[in-house]
Amino acid sequence: MLQTFKPGDVKTFERQVTKADCALFDSGPVHPVYATFALARDAEWCCRLFVLEMKEEDEEGIGTMLSVQHVSPAPEGAVVLFTATVKSLRGNEIICSFEARCGERLIASGEQGQKILKKTKLENLFRAL
Repeated sequence: MLQTFKPGDVKTFERQVTKADCALFDSGPVHPVYATFALARDAEWCCRLFVLEMKEEDEEGIGTMLSVQHVSPAPEGAVVLFTATVKSLRGNEIICSFEARCGERLIASGEQGQKILKKTKLENLFRAL
């Protein structure tokens, strides 16, 4: 694992909310705004941008936790800017905080964690399931 980053380092990611990102369950559409589960996916991706630069060829990241406080809606078509900040690095684990904003308005905030492991270790863990 490469020690490329330090606490306080930042990555950003933009998502334009599409119909596929809006709240939809087996019972049908709920409302035409960014669903919490889609927002969580994109928050995790923004935090993973660090892992992509930290992992070596024989390694991969795996999520360990995700918390999301979804505080404001973002309608279909809105552009949401995610900002992930390294909160801590402990051994092979990276913890990031994130914010998602639509303009100046806070949409969500939270934390996400990932560990970087050897691919062979992950394959063995998955095979044992």
